[in-house]
Amino acid sequence: MGRSTWAYLGSYSLSLLGNGVASVLFPLLVLAQTGDILAAGILASVTAAVAAVVGVLAGVIVDLVNRRTVSIVSDVLSAVSVAAVPVVDALWGLNLTWFIVLGVLGSFGDMPGMTARETLLPRLVELDGGKPGALERLVGVREALAGALVLIGPGLGGLLVWLVGVSSATLFITAGMSVAAALLSFAMSSRVGEVNRPDGDAARAGVRTVVSDLVAGWRFLLGHRLVLGVSVLSAVLIAVIVALQTTIMPAYFTSESLPEFSGFAAMGIAVGSLVSAAIYAATVGKVSRRTWFVIGMVGIGIGFTVIGLLAAPWLVLAAAVFIGLTNGPMSAVLGVATIEATPDQLRGRVLGVQNALMLAAPALTAAPIAAIASGRGLETAGIGLAVVIVLTVIVALCVPAFRSLDRLNPVAEAEG
Repeated sequence: MGRSTWAYLGSYSLSLLGNGVASVLFPLLVLAQTGDILAAGILASVTAAVAAVVGVLAGVIVDLVNRRTVSIVSDVLSAVSVAAVPVVDALWGLNLTWFIVLGVLGSFGDMPGMTARETLLPRLVELDGGKPGALERLVGVREALAGALVLIGPGLGGLLVWLVGVSSATLFITAGMSVAAALLSFAMSSRVGEVNRPDGDAARAGVRTVVSDLVAGWRFLLGHRLVLGVSVLSAVLIAVIVALQTTIMPAYFTSESLPEFSGFAAMGIAVGSLVSAAIYAATVGKVSRRTWFVIGMVGIGIGFTVIGLLAAPWLVLAAAVFIGLTNGPMSAVLGVATIEATPDQLRGRVLGVQNALMLAAPALTAAPIAAIASGRGLETAGIGLAVVIVLTVIVALCVPAFRSLDRLNPVAEAEG
């Protein structure tokens, strides 16, 4: 890997690590400052809604401006939004309104940065020589890093709380990580972020309206069978996972007098994903994409069924690890296939829409699942989610678009 690729991985890691630390500190700080558990829920809902909208619009920016620049500016904006929390706390005092304002500001940094980093991958591989399987290996390495950082980030956040307590000043550490990520991005060649536009440079393309750019991205996504399939499948999976992690498993483990197991289950998925992503990166070219996809879908079906039955705490934990082990390579395969299938000039908009769907999807399941669990019991809600997953697995394994992962023809797919 070249200098730009190493800089990319370092910047990506620092940004994700900072988000992991903030994911622990921020909710605790909201609860400590407001004393209202509902405030954390309101904040999460508002910021998620704004992030979903920003995610769609961010794709237009990412397809017009140098993507390395977008990544750097996003990290700086994220750092400002986080560093402002202790400053506001010292000057005026924090309340729910301030948390919402600063959380929304952070969304304007996080979403464009997330999309921009996704779009940089193909150009990094190209500048490194474009060797066969290089993109898949890079995605596998990145997925392995993500799996590790999902564990390390919240753990570091918990350590900070243990050492210094719930304090807004600790968020300066998160802000510092975002600044470091932005500085490290400068080590990447500016060529990494260049946008290939057949209709001219960014200035000329910018005269078109934002609406027309968005329509072009949506038209491609809805007209490309594979990209549409990946988008819908990913949205369903994330919606079910979030419903399990926020509603079913906390309530189940609490009823079993094992509330700490809820966190262990989330860690189990991350550990499984870390191991399997490393295996995927090491076996690129030796196992077909379709094989990884089938293994992933069958594993998800089995794992979520076991979790949905809520038979025993240790079975739920084992199923969580199993899901991570089988899902890691499949996620990498679908990510690579989406990147390859999407033209460079549309990649920001398409990935922006996908990221927005990932944020919006849980909103469709959280309330209904909570209502079922409250009215019909946890077992009924768990079985209901398991049924949804099993049906999703059956449909996905039969969809023609997912059968051609090893012989993808972007032009033919788009026209079809």
